[in-house]
Amino acid sequence: MKTELIITTYNSPRALNLVLCALQAQTRLPDRIAVADDGSGPETKAVLEKHQPRLPLRHVWHPDTGFGKNEILNKAIASSAADLLIFIDGDCLASAGFIARHIELARPNSFSTGSVVRLNAETSERLNEEDITSKRVFDPQWLSRNGNIKGLSDRLKAGSAPRPLAKFLDKISPVRITWSGGNASTSRAQLIKVNGFDESMRYGGEDKELGSRLLNAGVQGQFLRYSAPLLHIDHPRGYVDPEIVKTNRAKIEDTRKTRRIWADLGLDRHLSA
Repeated sequence: MKTELIITTYNSPRALNLVLCALQAQTRLPDRIAVADDGSGPETKAVLEKHQPRLPLRHVWHPDTGFGKNEILNKAIASSAADLLIFIDGDCLASAGFIARHIELARPNSFSTGSVVRLNAETSERLNEEDITSKRVFDPQWLSRNGNIKGLSDRLKAGSAPRPLAKFLDKISPVRITWSGGNASTSRAQLIKVNGFDESMRYGGEDKELGSRLLNAGVQGQFLRYSAPLLHIDHPRGYVDPEIVKTNRAKIEDTRKTRRIWADLGLDRHLSA
């Protein structure tokens, strides 16, 4: 089974550099790592060149024409030669066993999805490469001392539970299963089956809409909330538009009600290119 990690990014070279530093500590690397770049400038390209000798990177880029995350994701999926695709955002730090856990859970007719521990603004601002390479950023006690653990759920999602317990908690989690774009995986074949991401949608729940179509198509969702820790670097979100978020929520609800499977503006546009 060939595997590929797809990382989305847009003009965030500092965060992307830290994300790629974390990937170098993986117990198991994917066969390829695609950076799905929604039109970043030369600083991002320089970060990729820095890490190219140590990571199996490829750069999937298109010009900046506004929010085009779903389009660049579809382009990365279309151009991938992998069987299993794993997704994180370019502001998410993967713990050492993250890729291995996604591969361990991979099944032909399923998708895996998890969550993140959100770093506060102060920790995110101070974070540096040494925090990553030393792995202290993934230490629940370090996270707690720096104000990033807000309760038992955060502590467990940060990896404090022994592995057997973490796997058990994944299975009994009462949270509704949806595709969380910052921590998810499924086969490329399943994404082709539902026509990938809906490119008509802008920021705000667009990943959940894909998850609803996968579920509608009979793809089974499974959690790795506690067994694959992932940290989210805090950053401003000036691009959030409440009206677009409202429209997206309505579309997600419609997808669930109508049992829609296919994205009208989706992956097939790029498969034939």
